[in-house]
Amino acid sequence: MDKGNSVPGPQAGSQPPPDQQEQRDSAPVREDHPGHDPYGTPPYGQPGPWAPAPPVQRPEPTPPAGTVLPGAPPPRSPRYDPWAPHPVWTVEPGPEDTEPRRLPGARRLVAGAALLALLAGVLGGVIGVYLERNGAFSDVHLSSTEGRDAPPEPGSIAGIADAVLPAVVTLHVSGSDAGATGTGFVLDDRGHILTNAHVVRPAGEGGAIQVMFASGETARAEVVGQDAGYDLAVVKVTGVTGLTPVELGDSDTVRVGDPVVAIGAPFDLAGTVTSGIISATERPITAGGEEADGSDISYVNALQTDAPINPGNSGGPLVDLDGRVIGVNSAIRTGDSGGFDAGGSGSVGLGFAIPVNQARDVAEQLINTGRATHPVIGVTLDTGYLGDGARVGSSTGGTAVEPGSPADAAGIRDGDVVTAVDGARVRSADELIVRIRSHRPGDELTLTVERDGDEVTLEVTLGEAAGGE
Repeated sequence: MDKGNSVPGPQAGSQPPPDQQEQRDSAPVREDHPGHDPYGTPPYGQPGPWAPAPPVQRPEPTPPAGTVLPGAPPPRSPRYDPWAPHPVWTVEPGPEDTEPRRLPGARRLVAGAALLALLAGVLGGVIGVYLERNGAFSDVHLSSTEGRDAPPEPGSIAGIADAVLPAVVTLHVSGSDAGATGTGFVLDDRGHILTNAHVVRPAGEGGAIQVMFASGETARAEVVGQDAGYDLAVVKVTGVTGLTPVELGDSDTVRVGDPVVAIGAPFDLAGTVTSGIISATERPITAGGEEADGSDISYVNALQTDAPINPGNSGGPLVDLDGRVIGVNSAIRTGDSGGFDAGGSGSVGLGFAIPVNQARDVAEQLINTGRATHPVIGVTLDTGYLGDGARVGSSTGGTAVEPGSPADAAGIRDGDVVTAVDGARVRSADELIVRIRSHRPGDELTLTVERDGDEVTLEVTLGEAAGGE
């Protein structure tokens, strides 16, 4: 059976047609394939009866790309085919190349990336050094210098405070209707303490006074004596040892511009130290006046200072650069009321202290006798007089000059207007009282008096009256 295709071919033993026979006879016989029939049936089956089988042709090898065949037309540029895949360009490495070559665009990209990395590294290093030097990556250690562990220099504010503070005390006064806080300072080792009369006044009858020392120790105190006219009082503590008295100075030698230090308990802040200067001397002021009869009015020829003094400083010491007391802080000028107040709202830079020479005399009297005396001339002053000076006269129509008084002896008459004391101008009745009380009984004063349009000079020797008279 034939294993070729299904197309029938010549049967075995059959003869081909005469024209095919002639072609077979004339075809050359290949010597390298003995017995080969070039017209034999190809291996894939016999050709159909309608066409002769083609001769067997062996393919020639394909010439290399770009070879121009003889007689072929010149090559033409190929047409652009938009659907054809894009060729991939590659460069074969030469014998001298060790790495594949990169395209120019890739080279620039790599170079730019390297430069950017270099700049980033340099910038990061600079920032890192800056942050490291400024402590961004480490704990903060602040610089410090060693302080001097030495006693304060004498004459300095620290030296004054160190010397005077142990003698300054804070007073807490309580009474049936009111209470007060003030300051005082130790006068001697027997326990006598000087303060203002308006500080201890709330204690009255049956009140209590507690004294707190700089060490924190406390003790009860009793009133030895007080005088509202001078606004001074002395209290005494018992059973307290190791007291440090202050040194009293001379207020007559104080000059405007002298540095001073005020020590006290403003608003109950014990041990407060402030400093300033003496801004005026012999400043006539009156303070108090809360009582209807005027028994609490004080008349002070004061030292004026800009050292801050506030409520609670009352009774505290005003000291010079040698640490000596030259005044007793007593009043301040208040900005709201426009007057002088012993317990005002706060300091406006106008504080007033009782000169220590006057305070010493009054304190000695209070300790020795329990009361103080005042210098007087023996006249009644017209407080309603609005002119310049102090007019001698009585609003009740009685005699204005006390018979046998120093004023009567000096020749002062009813209706005289006193305009000066020892050459110091007098503008009101209060100023005349202040000028007189700044002296001692027995002192001689020169009064300038206007009488019936004339100016008269009179000499008067001060008398003495018990406190309250």
